[in-house]
Amino acid sequence: MSGNIELLSTTLAAAKAEDRAALIAYLPAGFPTVDGGIEAVKAVIAGGADVVEIGLPHSDPVLDGPVIQTADDIALRGGVRIADVMRTVREAYEATAVPILVMTYWNPIDRYGVERFTAELAEAGGAGCILPDLPVQESALWREHAEKHGLATVFVVAPSSQDARLATITAAGSGFVYAASLMGVTGTRASVGAQAQELVGRTRATTDLPVCVGLGVSNAEQAAEVAGFADGVIVGSAFVKAILDAPDEATGLDAVRSLAGELAQGVRKR
Repeated sequence: MSGNIELLSTTLAAAKAEDRAALIAYLPAGFPTVDGGIEAVKAVIAGGADVVEIGLPHSDPVLDGPVIQTADDIALRGGVRIADVMRTVREAYEATAVPILVMTYWNPIDRYGVERFTAELAEAGGAGCILPDLPVQESALWREHAEKHGLATVFVVAPSSQDARLATITAAGSGFVYAASLMGVTGTRASVGAQAQELVGRTRATTDLPVCVGLGVSNAEQAAEVAGFADGVIVGSAFVKAILDAPDEATGLDAVRSLAGELAQGVRKR
């Protein structure tokens, strides 16, 4: 079975045709439980998310701040496995027909096996992977198998990326480019910053791929600001925090559904 890279591309193109940015939500698999995590993904989609990233919980998530680290720890203590990540992708995709990606560090894939991981992700209906710590120059094996199975390879660029480096990264990627709005780890912030807009401009000069911005967006006003210059707005920590702060699972689901609705309105006010 082929993966859903084409669904990802058409979804992002449809948002652009509506003169808006896409809303991309991030939630870790297995958080607060495997079943609860699947319901949370469905809730953010019901609220208005166009695309969802499923985090593969990792013991050393170098790009992630304390909120997502806490969620990863809960998932890992709960015994989450790669099979649970694949189940989350499958059930979320089958229930919603929305493109679902996995965001993961390289070590779990390397240990699991690239061919096995890509084949299982495609079979589950996944659209691709975001690989924040895989150097482009070491990505040939991954890209070969991802392309074979119809999966996007999304690389992360940062404000520190020089123009020549941006061109190398974007030439190797597919689906979209993940532009980190600032140097640092994930988390909610009072302001997204001017660095993001400059980075999007420099990145667009190297590629026709959509450029989506993450790190720091947590409310409708920030989403609207980023939607003014990016093709997609990526929100993670704010959704995770909404679940962490909720007194029970039902309240958490209501909270993420409501937040997704507010953010979906924000990306339409570019």
